[in-house]
Amino acid sequence: MAENMTQISDLTKAFSLRDMAAFQDHSVVSREIVRKPAGTITVFAFDQGEGLSEHTAPFDAVVYLLEGEAQISIDRKPHLVKEGEMIIMPANKPHALKAVTKFKMLLVMIK
Repeated sequence: MAENMTQISDLTKAFSLRDMAAFQDHSVVSREIVRKPAGTITVFAFDQGEGLSEHTAPFDAVVYLLEGEAQISIDRKPHLVKEGEMIIMPANKPHALKAVTKFKMLLVMIK
């Protein structure tokens, strides 16, 4: 808990979301920015071709692309999402993500 509080207090000044997670070859990198009972905010960096397999979550999730392009499937329907665009993944609907190019995203989970 103390570590999380320190992390949050470090972010009380303006910062770049793109700088919160760095690309790594053949990897998906994540950095949780906020964890609260009401939800979480996390930045992800996906190398090209990397992704997350289909899964469900019990909460609505907002995905905002900070850079690059991703194929995001929701309920098995593909969506090409590009830098500056966002999409909502409804609770309990299967979804998956794959990097068309290297991409970074902000994920906001709302409980």
